[in-house]
Amino acid sequence: MSVRIGIKKLLKPFDTAIGHASGHSRSKDRRNTSGNLGKLNFRRKFNFNSLSRFAKYFSQIARRINCYPSAVSREVWSNVRRKRRSYSAIKAQTKANLNKKKCGRKKKLDTNSNLRGYVYEKLKLEWSPEEIANRIKTDYPQDKDMKISHETIYQHLYCLPRGELKAELMKGLRQERKMRQPRKYAHYRKQRIQDIISISERPKEVEKRIIPGHWEGDLIIGKEKRSAIGSLVERTTRLTLLVPLKAKDALAVRKSFAQAFKKIPSKFKKSLTYDRGSEMSQHKLFTKETKIQVYFADPYSPWQRGTNENTNGLIRQYFPKGTDFNKVLPEAIREAERRLNSRPRKVLKYYTPSEKFYHLITGQKIALET
Repeated sequence: MSVRIGIKKLLKPFDTAIGHASGHSRSKDRRNTSGNLGKLNFRRKFNFNSLSRFAKYFSQIARRINCYPSAVSREVWSNVRRKRRSYSAIKAQTKANLNKKKCGRKKKLDTNSNLRGYVYEKLKLEWSPEEIANRIKTDYPQDKDMKISHETIYQHLYCLPRGELKAELMKGLRQERKMRQPRKYAHYRKQRIQDIISISERPKEVEKRIIPGHWEGDLIIGKEKRSAIGSLVERTTRLTLLVPLKAKDALAVRKSFAQAFKKIPSKFKKSLTYDRGSEMSQHKLFTKETKIQVYFADPYSPWQRGTNENTNGLIRQYFPKGTDFNKVLPEAIREAERRLNSRPRKVLKYYTPSEKFYHLITGQKIALET
């Protein structure tokens, strides 16, 4: 596989006359070639190895293997020893592979034996990567080489080859996964709600809005996502309940929503359609307390709760984005609720939600003011 190439031949300049004699100019030859002309893969190297015994100039070989003459020259001078004066495609490719492995940034745990020893020792004690990454700051406060992030430790563990060492070090991890998951998956896992009932199982009568008592719910988030109020809208009459919240967690939402529904007659409390926010994770307890069945909309489908979304737009007129609901008095929330339910709606033929709901309860219509 090794072919001798005379050094005198390699030193000769390109012969443009060869190109013209063969009917190809250099510019035309380059214009008609395609691919990465500046690099030689193993196939080109192998062809070069075979052609070198017959070709006299670099330009001839370059045209035959479809690359730049400079690439051929560079390949020869980086792989041909002056004493042996021969080129081997296999040896050249082996050398290229070794050089490629040396490229790139070195991994911290692969180069720092002291740091690797510390991390391995703590992992065998079943410490988590996060505990190790933060504890090492206390143990080595002045040593910059003894710094590492928990993500680096995770990546190192999951890249280890299979064997006893990896099995021993992985014992301390809380989750026995075969590969590292992106953070977004952990976020979705935290948000997952158990035993949901999909909106597809909701009675068909809800869609037609003929029978009242079916509600839609959501949270209106305040400044820096640190506060919120709840909004509950009845689908037929558009009656709106604004619910002050002490917190955004599932417990606070469940208790506050249940308390708000107490003012509504039982025959007008049939179902609640909600999105998949974690604040409704206690929906089974909510249903048990209120007898209101909770249905969950599909992910990223706000149009399935269109009444609530449109009403939230009206609520923002009273509480613009950036409002800190921790500083809003309950009286102000009740006043905004009263105004919402006293506004005439086009969909209600310019009756107000309060008037429509009063008619449902008493059976008596209220005449519009003239």
